Amino acid sequence: MFDKKKTGLFAAGVLFGTAGIRVLTSTDAKKFYTQCTAAVLRGKECIMNLVAKAQENAGDIYAEAQQINEDRAAEEAEKTEEDAAETDPQDETAGEE
Repeated sequence: MFDKKKTGLFAAGVLFGTAGIRVLTSTDAKKFYTQCTAAVLRGKECIMNLVAKAQENAGDIYAEAQQINEDRAAEEAEKTEEDAAETDPQDETAGEE
C-alpha cells in the first residue's frame, strides 16, 4: 500500500529541510548575514556619494550652459541693435538726395 521509496524520499526531504533551516538560522549564519548586510549598506553609501557628486556636477554644468546662452543672446541683441543703428542713418541720407 505504501511505496517505501516515495516515503523514504519524503522523509529525507523533511529531514534535509529541517537541517537546512537549522543551518540557516544558526548563530554563525546570522553573523554572516549581518556582515553581508553591512557590506551592502557600505556599498550603498559609496554609490549615493557618487550620485550626489554627479548631480552637483550636472547642476554646475547646467548653470554654466544657461549663462553661456544668456551671454550669446545678449551679444546677438547687441549686434542686432548695432546693425539697426547703422542702417537707419543710411536710409535717412539716401532719402535726402
